Amino acid sequence: MPLLENGQILPDTWQVAAEGEPLPAGDVLVPLARLSEGLGRNSEGRLGVVLTSSDEVEDLRDVLPRLDVVLLTFPVFRDGRPFTQARTLREHLQFKGAIRAGGHILPDQYEFLLRCGVTAVVLPEGADPAVWQKAHEAFTVAYQPSILAEPAEGFAFRRRLL
Repeated sequence: MPLLENGQILPDTWQVAAEGEPLPAGDVLVPLARLSEGLGRNSEGRLGVVLTSSDEVEDLRDVLPRLDVVLLTFPVFRDGRPFTQARTLREHLQFKGAIRAGGHILPDQYEFLLRCGVTAVVLPEGADPAVWQKAHEAFTVAYQPSILAEPAEGFAFRRRLL
């Protein structure tokens, strides 16, 4: 499936490990249940993890420095837990790698995904990137804080410091 990153359609070079099959060589995304297997492999590739919306992001705290990508999956478009997972990865766990979003995502959610720290969206086959770009550009004012660097006048309010 193609990736939408920085307004560009890019080929996805990562392989997703299939359940019950050996891990492929190269860059591989593994489900959380197979993460220890992925960490113990002896191949030359990068490693990423696929999280479902019910997985706890905090479980990755100790292994995040060894991961290059985290793929957050939306089971349905109205399930907002992956938004929280992305913010937790960026703000609380200080994850610097790529965060992808996949599954049932609507173009209208694209801007909000970026504001939460997602760097790329796995688009369904045949998706029109112009629709996604238009949805991204439609929002000019935000009411919630973002992990993105923004000018001060871009906010309607700021989060209180704890």
